[in-house]
Amino acid sequence: MTAGKQDNPTDEVQEESASEPLDPTVDTAKAAPAAGETPDGEAGGAPSEDAEAGESAEPRDTADDLEALRAENAQLRDEFLRARADTENARKRAQTEIANTRRFALEGFASELLNVRDSLDLARSVDLEDTEGVVERVVEGLELTLKQLDSAFDRFSVFEISPEVGDRLDPESHQAITLAPSTEVKPNHICQVIQKGYRLHDRLLRPARVIVAKAPDGDDGDEKSAPGA
Repeated sequence: MTAGKQDNPTDEVQEESASEPLDPTVDTAKAAPAAGETPDGEAGGAPSEDAEAGESAEPRDTADDLEALRAENAQLRDEFLRARADTENARKRAQTEIANTRRFALEGFASELLNVRDSLDLARSVDLEDTEGVVERVVEGLELTLKQLDSAFDRFSVFEISPEVGDRLDPESHQAITLAPSTEVKPNHICQVIQKGYRLHDRLLRPARVIVAKAPDGDDGDEKSAPGA
C-alpha cells in the first residue's frame, strides 16, 4: 500500500458536487427573463401594432365626429335662416293683402252703384220744357233706378228693415223718434214709419226710425186704475 495511490477525500467531495444534477423543478429560463423580453417571452421594448392602431384610431374618430357636427350645424343654421326669411315674406304679404282689402273692400259695391248714378244722370237730363209725358218718364226712370239699387243691395247682402204700422217696437231693429197718442194702435207699437232701416248680413247698418204709439192722455188714469179696481 503506497501513499501515492491514495485518493484525496476532499477531491472526491468536489467532484461529486460538480457532477451533481440540477433540480428539475426549477425552470431556469423563467426564473430570470432576458433583458428586453416580457414574462411571456415577447419583446417589450416597442409597442405592438394593434396598440398603435387603437391609439391612432381614437383621435381620427373624434376629428370625424367633430367635422360631422360642424356640417350639421351649418345645415341647420341655413335652414333656420331660410325659414325665417320665408316667415318674414309671408308676414309682409299678409299685411299688404289686409291693407288692400281695407282699401278696396267696397270695390264691387261701388261698381254696382255706378249704374244707379248713370240712371240718376239720365233722369236729371230730362227736358222739362216739353211737359207732355215728363212725369211718366221721371217716374219710370225712378223705378228703374230703385230696381238697380235693390239689385246691388241683394248682391251684397244688404237687407231692408221696413216695419209696418201696428208692429211691435223692436229695440234691436227700430229707433223710436217720439211717442204719439193713438187710439187705433196699441201702446208700444209702431204707428208711423219715418225712415227705413238696413242690415248688412246680420249687422245693423241703420235702425228703422219710427213713431211709437201711446195711450191717449185721458186713458192713462183709467188704465192705471183698472188693475187696482
